[in-house]
Formats: sequence, structure tokens, C-alpha cells
Amino acid sequence: MAALKEYNKSQLALRNGQDKPEIWVAYMGNIYDVSESRLWKNGKHYEHWAGQDLSDELPDAPHTQSVFEKFKIIGILKN
Repeated sequence: MAALKEYNKSQLALRNGQDKPEIWVAYMGNIYDVSESRLWKNGKHYEHWAGQDLSDELPDAPHTQSVFEKFKIIGILKN
């Protein structure tokens, strides 16, 4: 399996559903493509915005981290 590409926070921020067609979110160092999710249309899911690291926001969500299992990991968030 090929190594995943690394992206910085600025690159992730461009995939917010507004600036580029991709809609990405990061969680625990992985970047997920949520473009196909009807819940992330226009880059917003309830009070959460795409193009960001959502690791600190998950404890307030009504679901667990298993929600990310349905999305493809497309990269690694580098610090």
C-alpha cells in the first residue's frame, strides 16, 4: 500500500467546500474525504466546518469516532 500524502493545516483549510470542490476534515492525524456525504454539503455539518481538524470537537458530538470509518482516509495532517 502506498504511503499517504501529508498535508498541512493551510492545505486542509482549502478543502472547506467553498474554495475547492473537495470537502475534507481531519481527525486524530488522519484526513478524511467527506465530499460524498449529504451531511457535509457546502462544507458545514451542524456547527462544524470542513477544512479543519475536528479532534477536539468530537467529545461534543452525538456520535463516536466510528463515524469516520465510512470515509476514505486520503492523507495525514502534519503539524
